Amino acid sequence: MSVAPMMDWTDRHCRYLHRLLTRHTLLYTEMVTTGALIHGDVERHLRFNAEEHPVALQLGGSEPADLAQAARLGEQWGYDEINLNCGCPSERVQRGAFGACLMNEPQLVADGVKAMRDVVGVPVTVKHRIGIDKGEDYGFVRDFIGTVAEAGCEVFIVHARNAWLKGLSPKENREIPPLRYGVVAQLKADFPHLTLAINGGFTADEAVHEQLAVLDGVMVGREAYHNPWWLAGWDAAFYGDADAPTLTREDVEARMVDYMEREAAQHGTHWYAIARHMLGLRHGLPGARRWRQVWSDHRLKELPAREVAALAAATVRPAREAPGELAGADAGV
Repeated sequence: MSVAPMMDWTDRHCRYLHRLLTRHTLLYTEMVTTGALIHGDVERHLRFNAEEHPVALQLGGSEPADLAQAARLGEQWGYDEINLNCGCPSERVQRGAFGACLMNEPQLVADGVKAMRDVVGVPVTVKHRIGIDKGEDYGFVRDFIGTVAEAGCEVFIVHARNAWLKGLSPKENREIPPLRYGVVAQLKADFPHLTLAINGGFTADEAVHEQLAVLDGVMVGREAYHNPWWLAGWDAAFYGDADAPTLTREDVEARMVDYMEREAAQHGTHWYAIARHMLGLRHGLPGARRWRQVWSDHRLKELPAREVAALAAATVRPAREAPGELAGADAGV
């Protein structure tokens, strides 16, 4: 299992929350461009919490020499995997000549993979789509994987949708192109020696188990962010970890408050930047809306995180004492 790299979402604070919920799931950074690392603030982009392991760095770029330099930095900072983004369809990414448009240049991707593998000892992996625009030629994605695999890449994470490079926003690209899981299954049949994981549209254990019967892994994106409590069952369900911690939502929230205080003391991080990632923690429970409103209320930003936590707890305490009263109003929020 893995949680997808998601821009503006899977920062180190989000990953810290996810690691509280699952010990084994592989976590990914947001995409970091090679230019940001070569010319920008490396520490700001690459610093992460030791508790996050295993954690992978996703890179955006296309020049092999730049990818090699960025990958070397990622390994030096302690990341467990370097992943190349060949799936993002945004126009900004296209202007940088990387992301999904790289699927049109498999040899360039292969050159980038080789350049990275030549300088790092950790795995180098590729995340990509099953096609570009409205083309559904299976040979396109088959040949892409074949070419990149020849450069030594052994792990591919396949988003089971096409990337439409024109006419759709990144959000629409996650929803409108149809999911075609069968294409990924065929890729595994054609490349049984490779590790293939699938990404796209997973929201429940049953669907994940169906894919794990055929493929080597499942990557979950938006559902992991909006409903993070789902991750709390993954170690037992997908890794057979009978000793997985049995934390409650309240335990997780309390540990996040401890983390907020640690971050404030060590790095000057405001708790508000961290709290936004846990707003889905009570997803589906009575009182969830009121609890979420407290943690996201900008008027409370000057209060210490522990005081805000107490205010939030007060909003859900009646729901625990008399669940029937609030179920109709807030259940499913």
